[in-house]
Amino acid sequence: GYIQACRGLMISAVCLGFFGAVFGLVGMKCTKVGGSEQTKAKIACLAGLIFILSGLCSMTSCSLYANRITSEFFDPSFVAQKYELGAALFIGWAGASLCIIGGSIFCFSIAENSNSPRRGYAYNGATSVMSSRTKVHNSVPDKTPPKHFDKNAYV
Repeated sequence: GYIQACRGLMISAVCLGFFGAVFGLVGMKCTKVGGSEQTKAKIACLAGLIFILSGLCSMTSCSLYANRITSEFFDPSFVAQKYELGAALFIGWAGASLCIIGGSIFCFSIAENSNSPRRGYAYNGATSVMSSRTKVHNSVPDKTPPKHFDKNAYV
């Protein structure tokens, strides 16, 4: 029975993670799908909540399975084959933690949108050294010819 519960929780975590990724892509600022900035912020927050729920489902499944393994391992009356905690459980716990952290970041991204809007700055273009020198020299005309030095002038 507990294996079926763990399997169901993991399948629901994968499905929720897929829908969280879809809502996350729609809610990003760089996409053109989703409407206004307010709507995108709400969609991103919804994606964060779905990711948190997915991480909780995965964390619950891994913890339920690990609890069962450890209780059977330390039970002296249990005579069947005993299992130990494997790498899959640790990877599951790490993935669930990353889902919860990523979902929290998505949820907190809505707070940045409610603050004052960003100010735009005008770009005047870069001026090179040569163009700035020619502007200065054009304002004060110099009639002297350029001086040419040969290689012996520096010795």
